[in-house]
Amino acid sequence: QWQFVESGGGLVQPGGSLRLSCAGSGFIADRYAIGWFRQAPGKEREGVACIVSSGQNTYYANSVKDRFTISRDNAKSTVYLQMNSLEPEDSSVYFCTAVRELDGHCAIRALRTDYWGQGTQVTVSS
Repeated sequence: QWQFVESGGGLVQPGGSLRLSCAGSGFIADRYAIGWFRQAPGKEREGVACIVSSGQNTYYANSVKDRFTISRDNAKSTVYLQMNSLEPEDSSVYFCTAVRELDGHCAIRALRTDYWGQGTQVTVSS
């Protein structure tokens, strides 16, 4: 059974940084692309970033490009999301899950599983 545990969220001031972690279990984590998503109250879920199984290719939504960095440590079955220059608009619950990998690229809109973690809350406020 797929399991994802997100952590690392919190309250940070605008311009600050946070690093989120996504620990996967119940599957061979290094075989799958992983994506980070976020959903704020009243808004649709947004695909933020994803990384292929090898870690060699990544994708970022325009809203976070040049501010967020996704990485992975397959030995630890963990994917990270380093978030810098945070803005109030980044406030949301952040989730991770597996996404499909096509031709060496991760497909943020193509979920590999229906399983999600509990998410981690990120609040950016002064």
